[in-house]
Amino acid sequence: MFRKALASALFMAGLALPVGAAGPDIKVLFVEGAPKDSFTITNSASCDVRIADLTIDLVGSAGDLIFDTDPGGQGLSVYQPFELVAGGEKVTAVTEVKDGGRSVTFSFTGLEPGEYAMFTIDVDDRLADGPMGQTMVAGSEMDGAAVRMRLVTPGGPDRMEAATFTGTGAEVDLGPCLVS
Repeated sequence: MFRKALASALFMAGLALPVGAAGPDIKVLFVEGAPKDSFTITNSASCDVRIADLTIDLVGSAGDLIFDTDPGGQGLSVYQPFELVAGGEKVTAVTEVKDGGRSVTFSFTGLEPGEYAMFTIDVDDRLADGPMGQTMVAGSEMDGAAVRMRLVTPGGPDRMEAATFTGTGAEVDLGPCLVS
């Protein structure tokens, strides 16, 4: 119990979980920031499972969220373009994130256990009565946003997984090990 709580606290503080640590195997974390918001994708699986592709999809989010990447675009006030700030050496492709866009897809060489990628961008809600106004996103506004991923293991078939954001995080628990 303590180990799981400690692992969760470390992750929420922005630190990657060590491989095999208690907690979710794959987690996508959203952090509201000023002026840049961030998303961190972490693979903490206890076996050799790699993230090959991953999509973050804001459609269905409680806050009707969008990416605000251009001045004078669909978002309000502050805008920030997409910027990959960690794990770039593992990214082979990323879809263009347009102003008002609602999804981004990454292809990785294989984001391995113990590795993470992080990007910054501005996310705005489109609710006139949002809990923090339209330029800041409350965790509850992320509820319902989706994450879809393709996982690979050496010599095994690909496996598709999906998760839904609950608050600021979406997580996948693969169990003791990914079985092909």
